Amino acid sequence: MNITGKIFGINGPIVYVAGNQGFKMNEMVYVGSERLVGEVIGLTKDRTTIQVFEETTGLKPGQEVYSTGGAISVTLAPGIIGNIFDGIERPLKEISAKSGAFISRGVSVESLNTSKLWDVHITVKPGDMIYGGTIIAEVPETSAITHKSMVAPDISGVVTKVAADGKYTIHDTIVTIAESDGKVRELSLTQKWPIRIPRPVNKRFASDRPLITGQRIIDTLFPIAKGGTAAIPGGFGTGKTMTQHQLAKWSDADIIVYIGCGERGNEMTEVLEDFSKLVDPRSGNPLLDRTTLIANTSNMPVAAREASIYTGITLAEYYRDMGYHVAIMADSTSRWAEALRELSGRLEEMPAEEGFPAYLASRLSSFYERAGFMQNLNGSEGSVSIIGAVSPQGGDFSEPVTQNTKRFVRCFWALDKSLAYARHFPAIQWLNSYSEYVDDLTPWYISNVGSDFVECRNKVIAILTQESQLNEIVKLIGSDVLPDDQKLVLEIAKVIRLGFVQQNAYHPSDTYVPLSKQLKMMQTILYLYSKSKQLIGMSMPMSVLKEENVFEKIISIKYDVANDELNKFDDYKAMIDDFYNRVLSKNA
Repeated sequence: MNITGKIFGINGPIVYVAGNQGFKMNEMVYVGSERLVGEVIGLTKDRTTIQVFEETTGLKPGQEVYSTGGAISVTLAPGIIGNIFDGIERPLKEISAKSGAFISRGVSVESLNTSKLWDVHITVKPGDMIYGGTIIAEVPETSAITHKSMVAPDISGVVTKVAADGKYTIHDTIVTIAESDGKVRELSLTQKWPIRIPRPVNKRFASDRPLITGQRIIDTLFPIAKGGTAAIPGGFGTGKTMTQHQLAKWSDADIIVYIGCGERGNEMTEVLEDFSKLVDPRSGNPLLDRTTLIANTSNMPVAAREASIYTGITLAEYYRDMGYHVAIMADSTSRWAEALRELSGRLEEMPAEEGFPAYLASRLSSFYERAGFMQNLNGSEGSVSIIGAVSPQGGDFSEPVTQNTKRFVRCFWALDKSLAYARHFPAIQWLNSYSEYVDDLTPWYISNVGSDFVECRNKVIAILTQESQLNEIVKLIGSDVLPDDQKLVLEIAKVIRLGFVQQNAYHPSDTYVPLSKQLKMMQTILYLYSKSKQLIGMSMPMSVLKEENVFEKIISIKYDVANDELNKFDDYKAMIDDFYNRVLSKNA
């Protein structure tokens, strides 16, 4: 490290160095005698501007700034899965062991365990031509994930020497190559990658297969594709974090990256405790065996909060390059945007709407654009799906972060305060939510679930929309004056809301529902609607139909029919036929 400048000004997390000392944009630096981690964010001929990722209390003008020569980067090697990091990939367990319950300033710890021995299986041999993305070794990182160590994207050459299979640390040389210019390079299990630069890929695929979550309102009504983007906006207490917990536990992603960005410390503690106890329903192993957590609470420095989502997305891209499907839960991007606003204010930049910087939209887009279903450099296929929670103040969806997020995501799950207070979970309001993936996923649904899946979904949405329109009339004149066909719509909509849309995360048959059962439930509800509509068309009053208990029985399907008992739906169809015949004979 070289001394490249001295501090002449400090404004919170922003530090100024006089003159042009040879820094590079986005270079990582160490600030002051305690070696606080910082990043160069502005360069002019007169001064260099640095944002510091740690508390700057006690810094003073005249202290030295040290150059590292490289950008803010993450260490990529075995040991990421199951770990808990802060916003700049420092493991919290190691920090805790070194400095106690609070992160001390200038604490220096390795991102990953450099002394642990891993069982390494070498997958290349002397004479092989390798290039960026080539898998050179496989390591069983956890019981659920095999870590595939790859050549960094900017390296290529011919293998001249390989180590024998055995136990190695992440820094031991396992492969030696000769590059095209004759230089010899030694490769280990480790590579570094700058967090603000997307990892390269061969090709981006269209979004043609869903990320299956087992949550009916998501999978059926507002699906997200693998490699897709979704936003979950909602005010305090509407269930953003719980919805993300359900998605993390039940979605068919191989790996979960959970970014707690600027949330309250007690809420983040709850997340960490919950994840450590959760069992992966697919394997029976702990869910942490395929999860990595980035914890950046609201009392941590704002610059680290700003960096945390880039750290998370870079880790996700690394595992995508191995051929895994990764889902990112970012909770919440509003807190990240607030960090941007604070830093922008310190830099005395011209504010835009509600004080947010003018580049808020471009920063959001650069984050969400790193999602996608990709063909990697090594020919494998993987995806990164981003599900970002948004916390608009007072639940106001017209504020800048929510509005700009809507521009860059194709799936919008709007949480509703009144639904949450009525204990209707997930509290996703079906009238304000949408998914632009439905048309892209239709061929997959037809070939893998059922030819009428999307048709049933559209009918369910139409009934819920019609109910909303009728409720406006009911508010004015009451439901008694509605004709029977409209009363039937309200009754069937109630069945859909309580029996299909509402889901109980604590019920063994209802916490996760496969697509096959979701289709059967829709078919049964719509069959009841069709038969009831025929009766109404024969001048049967709605009061007579409600004398039968059939509507309540259909609502309870979600509890009464287990996920592996789909043959029971035939009994419900027969029950609806009996209901139809009874009403006909009773009123003949």
